[in-house]
Amino acid sequence: MTENSAAHDGLPDHLRSDQQIRLGRQIRKLRHREGLTLVGLAALTNLSHPFLSQVERGLATPSMASLERISTALGSSRSQLMARAAEVEPELGNRPTVVRATEGTVVTAAGGTARLLILGRTAFHPMLYVGDNSRFEEFDQNPEDEFLHVIEGAVEVDLDEQGTAGLAAGDSLYYPGGCRRRWRSLSGRPYRVLAVKDAGAGTP
Repeated sequence: MTENSAAHDGLPDHLRSDQQIRLGRQIRKLRHREGLTLVGLAALTNLSHPFLSQVERGLATPSMASLERISTALGSSRSQLMARAAEVEPELGNRPTVVRATEGTVVTAAGGTARLLILGRTAFHPMLYVGDNSRFEEFDQNPEDEFLHVIEGAVEVDLDEQGTAGLAAGDSLYYPGGCRRRWRSLSGRPYRVLAVKDAGAGTP
């Protein structure tokens, strides 16, 4: 799955396009706040400035790995950027919100997709990971504390120096922010993993 390809996430094309546009606007807003040009951001992220230009215009969606590079360079976090892209209103405030099955900001992740399951500025960011990768991808490192719960399938989570953990459906795992991690399907069959991240890390 390439950075420019549409994820198989079940979202209607017009909703996916709206999300890409909002995500791009948030990235541009933070880049301007940091006083960076596209070329400057490209140098910090090791991504091409034509690709970053497409992202900011809503013509391409970065993968989770690329979004991490972008958010780190901009003093934010991936989940913060995805949460801002999910906001249909400028400020949702502290009130109940509903996210339908065809909603939620989606980006490509290792072996599949990651979809944010919440709107607005909240204390936590729940994300649904769907994939079937049987091989480990590159390590990921989140600034946020994270809680994992396997809804379907079985995965092996590699926590680098902290060891590995095999998780079946119904199993859960917690690790603190800054912990390097990656996971894969234990059988090569599809999995669904709910990840809940602390929203305190990163810049709103």
